[in-house]
Amino acid sequence: MSHLILQSPSLMPAHVEQVAAIVSAAGVQELGATAVRLLEADESERSVVAAYCDSNGMDYAFLPQIDLLRERRILAMDMDSTLISIECIDEIADAVGRKPQVAAITEAAMRGEIKDFAESLRRRVALLEGVPESALLEVYEQRLRLNPGAERLVATARQHGLKVLLVSGGFTFFTERLRERLSLDVCHANVLEVADGKLTGRVNGDIVDARGKAARLAELAAELGASREQIIAVGDGANDLEMMALAHYSVAYRAKPVVREQAAFALNFSPLDAILNWFRLSY
Repeated sequence: MSHLILQSPSLMPAHVEQVAAIVSAAGVQELGATAVRLLEADESERSVVAAYCDSNGMDYAFLPQIDLLRERRILAMDMDSTLISIECIDEIADAVGRKPQVAAITEAAMRGEIKDFAESLRRRVALLEGVPESALLEVYEQRLRLNPGAERLVATARQHGLKVLLVSGGFTFFTERLRERLSLDVCHANVLEVADGKLTGRVNGDIVDARGKAARLAELAAELGASREQIIAVGDGANDLEMMALAHYSVAYRAKPVVREQAAFALNFSPLDAILNWFRLSY
């Protein structure tokens, strides 16, 4: 028997009752206005629960036990479309009227249709040649928004002793500003080459791709002595899968189908801080 956490921005009692009946739950605990915990849930009904939740705008998580958040060690997150609501490279391209071309490559890469992320990034960055560096600050100040629940998730994780890793196939211009804004512990991303105040259309150094993301997480885990069970990893695109495979709590956030299929958990409707309801925040 498992605990089953149900969450939705508009959680309906009738839907909770229906899922409780499906899993023969022994009881229901309210976790707030948007979440409940069903006790002694029959996990063999997972496929039925998944279909019901998807059609009724709910997220679900089967958990054999509810662990203390403070016993996790790492929260690893992707940036674009995970921690933040935009794909930065698409918005930079918009400054020179090339957003459709760049966004099409981004979408194909995130869906896993383009297998070589590094090559897809080079193709997209090449289209940014000549963009003034000032456009990056405009994207950060005018278009970049944290996804709902991001700030509380990060702050709570840090309060409970987790190290927060932001590892991105995007750019250091944005990760470094988010590091300062959210007091992130470690950030890794790609470096855009700039000359005479304009982007050259090239990336400096090694590209942080799927393998690079996983390597950065593995390095931090080794440094902290963190086991797989102590890692939470959140992403939305195909280039997050290798990183997410290193985490017991692999979370697909508003993710592409290929990511939802392979992740242990998914948040299709709830904000990022819904992850906190899977853990005990105190004894």
